[in-house]
Amino acid sequence: MVTLSLERINANSPYQVSASDLENRFTFQTDYGVIYSVQFLDDDLLSYESYEFVIVNANNRKSPSDKKLKDTVIAILREFFTVNNSTILYICETGDKKQSMRARLFDYWFSSAHISEQITHLSTTIIDTEGVQNYAAIFLRNDNPNFKNIVAEFTDTIETFSNKPIN
Repeated sequence: MVTLSLERINANSPYQVSASDLENRFTFQTDYGVIYSVQFLDDDLLSYESYEFVIVNANNRKSPSDKKLKDTVIAILREFFTVNNSTILYICETGDKKQSMRARLFDYWFSSAHISEQITHLSTTIIDTEGVQNYAAIFLRNDNPNFKNIVAEFTDTIETFSNKPIN
């Protein structure tokens, strides 16, 4: 279970973040009426403690470019890494074929947040058997005692997925 301080998140977030009824889920509404849900799901892709980081446009409204959205998501991530030394896995949704745009946007958010001195972000592209590009990334604190092992395991896992034989 992820325990985050809403007080600290909201001190650094332009949007008011609240806890959801569901475990490890947080919600907020933008100035444009878009309701976002951010959740940390237990993940077992890696053998070390890790969570899949999920961002959902809960009311499916069109979301214009919004710096406050980025700042709110980054505030949540900062809080996560303040109180956890776990790994976050991020996989871009492919259902609407906008995964490339999502990956670029999230990479931009992270790089513009200036937190690379504390957190490493590694991203990659995997092409599945149908030729669909899938984008995945991990985030982990630079002081994680298993840093090298986690990076090696993520790299090996991605290589395994990339070299999966076609039936």
